[in-house]
Amino acid sequence: MKRAIPVVVLSIAGLVPIWRYEPSIGGSTSTTEAASTPSASSSSSGSGSSSGTVVKGTTVTTEKGPVQVQVTFQGDRITAVKMLQQPNHPQTTAAVPKLIAQTLEAQSADIDTVSGATITTGGYKESLQAAIDANAEAAAASPSPSAPASTASAARTADGSAVNTEKGTVQVQVTFEGEKISTVKMLQQPNHPQTTAAVPKLIAQTLEAQSADIDTVSGATITSDGYRESLQAAIDAKG
Repeated sequence: MKRAIPVVVLSIAGLVPIWRYEPSIGGSTSTTEAASTPSASSSSSGSGSSSGTVVKGTTVTTEKGPVQVQVTFQGDRITAVKMLQQPNHPQTTAAVPKLIAQTLEAQSADIDTVSGATITTGGYKESLQAAIDANAEAAAASPSPSAPASTASAARTADGSAVNTEKGTVQVQVTFEGEKISTVKMLQQPNHPQTTAAVPKLIAQTLEAQSADIDTVSGATITSDGYRESLQAAIDAKG
């Protein structure tokens, strides 16, 4: 009977480590990634265009909700912007295409605040700038020895035809870098609220599709048709 006591004691003692080191289940995951420095990685662009360096901006917490962008670069040029996180709010939904179109045109975070979406714009610009800074740091750390020096000089500009519509005249100017559409600028457009709202969406679609094969913007059918006609004329004029 006395020999049995140590065996029981040792058995109980052997269970103690198991109890102490039993893993916890159902713990929440920390969101420290949002506060970390963005990193650049070579990947395929989410827009379906050519491959490039994809960089995630920081997650910016705003009163409306978190805002985070993902930017695709070709060298130091912004070729695509994708929203990873954004507030679930109608004004944000309307503002995002305008912010992206401005970014692709300005090639920086120095863009205008979208009316009615001041908070989202502020978060967008902060996350965008973080992505731009991360890409610049990555490029500085590993500069390409064979980077072409004549990229800027290869840019060509072509004016599309002036298309007369029921709403007014529509005309675009397109800048090409090689075969790629890098910038679209409106030379003429109807002075109409629906046109003003549609133009950034049309430009964003053009830069993504790299052609005039783009969708009609709801509520701006006439302007969309005129835009596509003028755009195709500019593409044809480039040769």
